[in-house]
Amino acid sequence: MTYCVGVLLDGGLIMASDSRTNAGVDVIATYRKMTIWQKPDHYVVSILSAGNLSFTQSTISLVEEWNGSGDEDRDIGMAKTMYRVARIVGEAMREVQKVDGASMAQHNTDFTATLILGGQIKGERPRLFHLYTPGNFIEAAPDTPFFQAGEIKYGRPVFDRILKFGMPIEQAAKLVLISFDSTMRSNLSVGLPVDLLCYEKDTLSTRHLRRLGEGDGYMTGIRKQWGEGLRSVFETIAPPSLDD
Repeated sequence: MTYCVGVLLDGGLIMASDSRTNAGVDVIATYRKMTIWQKPDHYVVSILSAGNLSFTQSTISLVEEWNGSGDEDRDIGMAKTMYRVARIVGEAMREVQKVDGASMAQHNTDFTATLILGGQIKGERPRLFHLYTPGNFIEAAPDTPFFQAGEIKYGRPVFDRILKFGMPIEQAAKLVLISFDSTMRSNLSVGLPVDLLCYEKDTLSTRHLRRLGEGDGYMTGIRKQWGEGLRSVFETIAPPSLDD
């Protein structure tokens, strides 16, 4: 399983993903699920992947093959908008399905994937997209400023209650990591390290990129403070009457 989050803010974007691909009794496997393509002062593009690892790896590899080709329909470097980038990634998903889909179906293998695509191309604002298995997609907006993929149910409540489009990027990053802690607390199939990109609008750089691993002091602090805070609020709420 996995957990990925993309957040669209007035001041930029936050992209975050865990690294767990398997969590069994004997084996815990990890794999980086964040891919970044960038050209200084021109564009920054990040993809978070969830679902069939073969499908997502093949899709990303195909997009990388197309990069630098000079093909206006397939080269991210030639794209003038993030919408065009989303179309290129969607086409790559369909191409992989065309090549591998029948064989995967023959062996009853789940060949599904979800991608969260975010970034900025010089000349337009940052944008965020959610791509589905067929390669189609939807775009985030100020009223719906986040997308999740993978094990989404445990980390969603904090976004529904707290996240705002105008929230400062540092506060939103804190919220994202609380969402990850809530998910990891309830589901072993999501785990550290977490890759976190905090992208500030119009910088066209990835200077705020970090990986938070086991023993990270900030993640440990979140688990302690968030847990204690919830218990404290719980104690302040009066219990219901047990009689009519």
